Formats: sequence, C-alpha cells, structure tokens
Amino acid sequence: MTFGTGTRRILALLLSLAAFLVQAAPPVVRITNGVPIAGGLRLEWSASRPDMYFAIESRRELSSGDWAVITNLGVSGRRLTIPAEFLPDQGFFRVRGIPDPTARGNILSATLVRTISSFEIQLILGFQGITTLTARNGVRFYKVVYETIDPHGFRTQASGALAVPDGASGPRPIVSYQHGTVTVREDVPSRLNTEGYLGAILASQGYVAVLPDYLGLGDSPGFHPYHHADSEASATIDLLRAARSWSASNQVALSGKLFLTGYSQGGHATLAAMRELEANNATEFPLTAVAGGAGAYDLAGVTTEQLLRDQPSPNPYYFTYILAAYIDVYGVAGSLSEVLAQPYATTVPPLFASGAPASALNAALPSVPSRAVRADFLQDFRARADHPLRIALRRNSLTEWVPRAPLRLYHCAADLDVPPANATVAYDRFRALGATQVQRFDPRPAADHGDCVEPTLLAAMAWFETLR
Repeated sequence: MTFGTGTRRILALLLSLAAFLVQAAPPVVRITNGVPIAGGLRLEWSASRPDMYFAIESRRELSSGDWAVITNLGVSGRRLTIPAEFLPDQGFFRVRGIPDPTARGNILSATLVRTISSFEIQLILGFQGITTLTARNGVRFYKVVYETIDPHGFRTQASGALAVPDGASGPRPIVSYQHGTVTVREDVPSRLNTEGYLGAILASQGYVAVLPDYLGLGDSPGFHPYHHADSEASATIDLLRAARSWSASNQVALSGKLFLTGYSQGGHATLAAMRELEANNATEFPLTAVAGGAGAYDLAGVTTEQLLRDQPSPNPYYFTYILAAYIDVYGVAGSLSEVLAQPYATTVPPLFASGAPASALNAALPSVPSRAVRADFLQDFRARADHPLRIALRRNSLTEWVPRAPLRLYHCAADLDVPPANATVAYDRFRALGATQVQRFDPRPAADHGDCVEPTLLAAMAWFETLR
C-alpha cells in the first residue's frame, strides 16, 4: 500500500506502540499523535524518563523484517515531521527510546589480573618460535568491565582486557585487537587466554593494548551476537573510551596514534569498528592504520555462496552460530530448533545455550553445514532475495563503504574456513568506491586458516611499527 492509502493502518499501529524497555526499570515511550500532513507524517510522543534519546524506525512488514532507523533524535525531541521521501511505499513506524549515550565507555571495574615480566614474555615468544620480536618491557594486564549498548541500543555491560606497558616511559600508541570466534563464555582475552597473551605481547612492544571480549561473552549478559557488525563495533569503541579514561586516571600518557587489528571474526569486527569510527567518531578517535586478517567481510556474497555449494566445512558450526545469533538479534526465525532438521533441532540448540566448545558443536553437526537446516527453510533462503536471513547477512556485510585510513587486508590463499575471496571482494569494492589507501596481502599462500594467524599478525605489527 502507499502512504496515502494506508494512513489508517499506519496510525493504528502508531497509537498502539508503548513500553520500550531500556533497562531493568522500564521507561515508557508512548505515541500521543500521528498526523498525516502535506509532504509527510508528523509524530508526537511522550517519555517517562527525561534522559532518553529516541530513534524513529520503519519496516515494511509488521510481523517480520528488520527495523531500519530513519533518524536519531536528541533529548529535546518529542516531535518529528518525517518528510515523504523517507516514507516507504509500504510500511510501519515506531519510536524507540534509548538511554543517554554519554554513559557509554564508563568503567564499572578495572581489576589487575597479572603483572607479566619482559622475561616471561620473551619465553613465550621463544616457545612460539618468534624471533623477530623482543620484549621491550613488562606488562600489567587488567580486566575491565564497562558500559556499552546491546544490539538494540539499550544499555548493557561488557568486558575486555587492557594490557599496559610496565616500566616504559613516554606517550604510548593504542592498538585494539579483536579476537577470533569463541563459543565458551570464559575463553576471552580478559581471562588471559591465548589471545589475551597476544595483548601482552603487543603491550611488551610499548603499545597500550585493548582487547574487547564482545557482547554475550566474558562479563556481558545474554547470547553472543556472532558476526553482528554494529555490536562488534560498539563493544570495541566503548572499550577504547574506557581505556582512554583509565589511562588518564593512572598517568599513562597516550600519543594519539590508534591502530586496529584482528583475525577471523576479529577481522570482521575490526572493519566493523573502522567503519563506525570513520562514519561517526572520526574526531574522537582518528585512526592511524588498520589491519584486517581473514575476515568474512562479504557475508551476503562469498559466505552465502560457500554455504549454498553444499560442500564440507572444517568448522560447520560457524554457519549455525551465525543463524542462532541472527535469530536472537533480528528474529529471522522463531527459534533455532524451528530451523534445524532432526536430530540437530533437538541436540544442537542446548549446546549453544550452554556455551559448549567448538569441538562439541562440530561433533554434533554434519560436515556440510546446510544439511543441518530444514529443507523448506533452505529452499526458501535459496529462492528469496528478501529472505530475512539474506537481509541480515547484507546488513552485516562490510563491503559497501569507503575506508579512509590506511587499510591492509591479509588473507592466505589456502584458507578453507573463511574463503580468501572475502578479502578480494572487499578490496575490489573499496577501490571501486574510491578508497585510495587499501592494500591486499597474502602473507603465506600455503597456510590454512589457523597457520595464517602468526604471519598475518607479525606483518601487521611490523607495518604498525613504521607508523607509530
């Protein structure tokens, strides 16, 4: 229906919307008026709390599909006229209340986990056979719990690691490292796992290293929104705010240089953070350089094609993890058990709910990921360009923007987990859109996904050293 012929339908929905939860004590947003006017639609609403911001959102179907933000408003807004050009031919609208964003990045706690000597870090480097790095200083390793927002913009908390040079002097650059896929809540950098020690190695080179755990992991509640670009970005950026605040309070001078890097899911998270920083936080956090490693940047293209080829995967749980996350965030289906075929519909959802390790998930799934999915769901997904899962994959792909800071994409040709075509498609698209500082590298062509980690990160660190 068009806006003109569907006025009654729109207004009926507008007048019924209420009770959008912000936190435990639910503030309420109520539509008080929705009036069609010449050239648009005027909305008015009330709010039960004075510190709320608002988003005006629309979607085409009332019961399905993703709500798209038309605009965000400051605290003074209680009325908005939406011009006709922003109104879809068919659609519904809502006003969503979100908390005052100035709380984002507030530190809830900062706990010293360990002080690690340069001698110990040198032993770790030697054990890994890394001869190109020397520990320049010891490291103080902290777990930080901080305020951020969930995928719907509501206030929540997350945790991450902060590794600070110990015994070094002078202003320090920041490097933010985004970790790879984990399913176990405690297997995160702030617990000083393997990637946590990578943060310590980065700090031993004189960087203040920041490592987000992401939402739904570590000290963050809920299910992890796997490959959800916006929350990967918000968790990363709000931890940068926390790290900056902690540094100011603890006499750690920062140089103003900021580097981002990450591998696998961390490569996706790194580009998600870069996109958000350059779009909305360029003055607050100007980027020096970014290195993405083996990320699934083209979820709607390369990743979808990989799924539909009906071939075995080294880690079949990846697709089911994305499916579970997008069901949780976007409601692309009623539940994971409704989408999976038997016996997986019975055996797999409890494993995700309990945070089972990847090995258990892989053992419970067929080697061809699509064979875990109900045939009718898969057929509908293949046939429909507007399938809710396709829409979610498009929203979380990271190829339709123009990176401005120097960016290097690293991906090894023999990677079977995350097809190297992700980096190729991203590189080609960025260049076609006008990016001038993006490069594509294959650090070790014969390496698979796991063996590509070390050469990728060493190459990124060597590059960062030339820019610090």
